[in-house]
Amino acid sequence: MATQLTEGRAGSGRVTWVVVLIALSVLLNYIDRGAIGVAAPLMKEELKLSATGFGLAVSAFFWVYAPACLLVGWLCDRFCVYRVFALGVAIWAISTALTGFVGGLASLILLRLFLGLGESIAFPGSSKIFAAEVPVERRGIANASVSAAIAFGPALGVLFGGAILGEWGWRPVFWIFGLATLLWLVPWAIASAPLRVRSAAAPPGKRVSIRSLIRIPTLWRMSIVHFLSNYGFYFLLAWLPLYLVNTVGYSIAEMTMLTTLSFTTQGVVALAGGWVSDRMVAGGANEGEVRRRLMIIGQFAIGIAIAGIAMADAYLMLAVWLALAGFGAGLIATNLFAIGQIFAGPRAAGSWIGVQNALGNISGIIGPIVTGLIVDYLGGYTYAFASAAVLSVLGALLWWKLIPEIHTLDL
Repeated sequence: MATQLTEGRAGSGRVTWVVVLIALSVLLNYIDRGAIGVAAPLMKEELKLSATGFGLAVSAFFWVYAPACLLVGWLCDRFCVYRVFALGVAIWAISTALTGFVGGLASLILLRLFLGLGESIAFPGSSKIFAAEVPVERRGIANASVSAAIAFGPALGVLFGGAILGEWGWRPVFWIFGLATLLWLVPWAIASAPLRVRSAAAPPGKRVSIRSLIRIPTLWRMSIVHFLSNYGFYFLLAWLPLYLVNTVGYSIAEMTMLTTLSFTTQGVVALAGGWVSDRMVAGGANEGEVRRRLMIIGQFAIGIAIAGIAMADAYLMLAVWLALAGFGAGLIATNLFAIGQIFAGPRAAGSWIGVQNALGNISGIIGPIVTGLIVDYLGGYTYAFASAAVLSVLGALLWWKLIPEIHTLDL
C-alpha cells in the first residue's frame, strides 16, 4: 500500500505516511467504536444495565456522530485539517479510556456522545486530505486503505478485546484501546508537520459555505445513495451475529468464523479494488465512470448476498454468501468517499463529505429500529432481510440512473 503513494501532491514520501496513518486511525476508530460490544458480556452485568439501557448507550454514539460530521467538515475546509484531525483523535481516545471508569448508564452515555464527536473527524478529515494531497491516479488506493481499515478494525477489536476481557476484565479493554489511540498522535505530529506549515485550508475568498453546498442537487443525490449503501452494511453489522446464533443455531465459534470471513474478504477486496481502479485511471480510463461501475457492482453484490444469507440452509453456502457480502462492501467503501471527493474538489471536500456522511449515517440511527420492529411485529427476520436486500439493489439502480456525470463541480 505504501509504495503506491510515494509521490503525492506534496512531492515527497511524507504524503505516503500521512495516508498510512489515516488508515491506521480508521482502524483504531472501529476498534474503539466496537469496544462496547466486546465488553458487553461483563459490563452489562456489573453496571446492572437493562437491555434497553445498553441499547441506548450503543445508539448514543450516532446521536452526535451524524450531525457532528457537518461541523467537522466545515472546520476541515477553514482551518488546518491536520490539527483538526489530531484534536478529533484525542477526544475519541480520551473518551475511550475514560469509559473504563464509568459507574453507570449516565456516564456511559455521556462518554459515548464524546466518542461520536471525536470519531466524526475520520471521513471528512481524510477526504479533505486525500482531495488536497493525493493525485487522482492514487485516489483509489488511498481510499482503499481506509476501506480495508473499516473491515479489519472490528475483526482485530474482537480478537484483542476478547483476549483482554478474558484475562483482566472489561475495564482494561477501554484503557488499553484508548491508550493505543493516544499513542497514534506521536507519529501523526511528526509525519504531518511539513504539511501543516502550508495547510490545506482554502483561502477566505475561495471557501464554499455549507449553505451553498446544500443547494446543489448532486450532494443530495449522493446522500441518498450513501444512505442506501450504508443500510445493508449496518444491517449485517448489527444483526448478523444475533441472527446466526439465536435463529439459525450456530455456535459462537462458528458465528465468529463466518463474520471474520466476511470482514477479511471486504478488506482484501478493498485493497485490490483500489489498486485496480488506480491502474485503470492511470491508463486513461475516466475516473468517475470507473468508480460508478464499481459502486453498482458492489451494491448489487451486497443486495444479492443479503437475500442469499436469508435463504442459505448449509454452512458452506452461508460462507459463500457472506464472502460475497464482503466483496460488495469492499467495493462500496473504497469508492463511496472517492466519488464525493471528485465532486467537491480540494477546497470543499471536507464540507461535502461532512454533509454526505451525516445524511448517509441516518441509516445507522433508524435502520436498527426498523429492523427491530420488523422482527418483533412481523414474526422473524424474513422481511428484515428482504427489505435490506431491496434497498441495497435500489442503491445500485440509483447509482446508475440518479447520479450525474462524475467530475469536479464548479462550486
